[in-house]
Amino acid sequence: MDFGHEAEGLSSENRNNCNSNNTNNSATTLPYSSASSSSSPSPSAAPSSSRYENQKRRDWNTFGQYLKNHKPPLTLSRCSGAHVLEFLRYLDKFGKTKVHTPICPFYGHPNPPLPCQCPLRQAWGSLDALIGRLRAAYEENGGQPEANPFGARAVRLYLREVRDLQSKARGVSYEKKKRKRPPQSTVLPPPPPPPPPLPSPSPPGGS
Repeated sequence: MDFGHEAEGLSSENRNNCNSNNTNNSATTLPYSSASSSSSPSPSAAPSSSRYENQKRRDWNTFGQYLKNHKPPLTLSRCSGAHVLEFLRYLDKFGKTKVHTPICPFYGHPNPPLPCQCPLRQAWGSLDALIGRLRAAYEENGGQPEANPFGARAVRLYLREVRDLQSKARGVSYEKKKRKRPPQSTVLPPPPPPPPPLPSPSPPGGS
């Protein structure tokens, strides 16, 4: 897919900035950052906007720019889960998380001692959070929940595959730790009442 000269320039620029072997990227590295930031309101215009809302707005602007640069251009109403998958794979060009291949000697090593030539990708946690924000933004901008492309089954399966692949390749676990429940005190039932006394036997020879 051809995204035009603008996307190519962004891709080469971001590759130059991705030489570091950062294995714990907590934020998704997105293209079009300058375009999206210019359309965001200034802090004085929206002093109460949270960091999450600002990030969601930037992500939504980025996706809109992606649709505009798509060949042929796409409208939001025609966007499907397949287009969301294209977008996620496109973002891998700007990733900063090292994902080792099975033939790499550091495959499954959480802290490799030396650099390697394995590709840089977007971290699974970043993609998962990004899809959550875009899914909410889609409905906030008039989209119907049942037609939300960011909640498509194909997108959920793709994120699961990325999670499993990166977990094995990087030697890290993405499983949520189960919170230990405090031990519950055992309530014992009350002791049974004592048996009634036996009647005393009658004396022999009594009337």
